[in-house]
Amino acid sequence: MYTETTRGITVTVQPVYLEDQSSPAEGHYVWAYRVRIDNNGDETVQLKRRHWKITDALGRMQEVEGAGVVGEQPVLQPGQSYEYTSGTPLPTPSGIMMGTYQMESDEGETFDVSIPAFSLDSPHEVHRLN
Repeated sequence: MYTETTRGITVTVQPVYLEDQSSPAEGHYVWAYRVRIDNNGDETVQLKRRHWKITDALGRMQEVEGAGVVGEQPVLQPGQSYEYTSGTPLPTPSGIMMGTYQMESDEGETFDVSIPAFSLDSPHEVHRLN
């Protein structure tokens, strides 16, 4: 699991390779990732937007931006958590994801919360020791 905290908001990500949805012979690898957002701060916040940077094993990066997550813009009061699962395909057997969530406080202030960089690894990745 990968965890990062910004301004009292803790984001934890757990990626899982989906063998049954992947086709390595065709260069198609799929991961699910479960995200938990914990509001350990003292202000109510709403997740307004997401911004992902997804990089494959060849260094090709794609950016994904949009409103909310999985069609929702959850409001988290102090002490509350929110969890969701999403996924991503890659043309290579490994990669890395990172990003930010744009939050808005009760007072209307917007700020970014870091999503920890996490590794997307499949059993089809060849690891060599130098």
